[in-house]
Amino acid sequence: MTSLQTHTPAVHLPEEDRAAFVMRVYQHVLAAIGAFVAIEALFFMTGVAEGIYNFFSGGKWLLMMGLFMGGQWFVSNAVSDLGNPSRQYAGLFGSSALYAVIFAPILHIVYRVQDSGSTVQAAAVITAIGFAILSFVAFTTRKDLSFLRPLVMWGFGGAMLLIVGAVIFGFNLGVWFSVGMIVLAGAAILFQTQSIIRTYPGDAYVAAAVTLFGSLMTMFYYVLRLLMSRD
Repeated sequence: MTSLQTHTPAVHLPEEDRAAFVMRVYQHVLAAIGAFVAIEALFFMTGVAEGIYNFFSGGKWLLMMGLFMGGQWFVSNAVSDLGNPSRQYAGLFGSSALYAVIFAPILHIVYRVQDSGSTVQAAAVITAIGFAILSFVAFTTRKDLSFLRPLVMWGFGGAMLLIVGAVIFGFNLGVWFSVGMIVLAGAAILFQTQSIIRTYPGDAYVAAAVTLFGSLMTMFYYVLRLLMSRD
């Protein structure tokens, strides 16, 4: 298995190769988004989305979180295997499938219960604009954003504890939690965007794409939750 640590970071490559690396990263982010949309559409057409919503209601959300974390472990290992492109792409599209499962319940509520598809469109537009702005800032700033890494790690760790507590004890995390998660996802995008150039090898564009895709989908999820809370 050829890992990320055994290759030269993209920052040390010629400018043309660095640009090609960045282009491939964002092409694969788009591929992951496309796969997510296709899988989610399939879930709705076949009734799987409603089945996921019904099955994981109540305390079973903890089971969903556990399965998601286990799946993310597989994805992380797969996309880090630079000597095995097939495994990398399995990880990429596996990540899309995992997020399709996570999103199925909330999208079922929006489309089938609230009948408010425009909310999803608004959330997608807001997320896309936010992602574009954050990416531009990360690529153009001269400031080292590595100080965000511990904040992001501890922030997501604390958020996970709050989510587990909310499921177990049945309390509502509320609007401000969604706002905090959007800010946290934005910080992750800033740090990760700069980090993929400084630490990821030139042939690790699939792994870099999966990293950005995860933060992008987290932001989208909580933007959607925030907009739903206003309906």
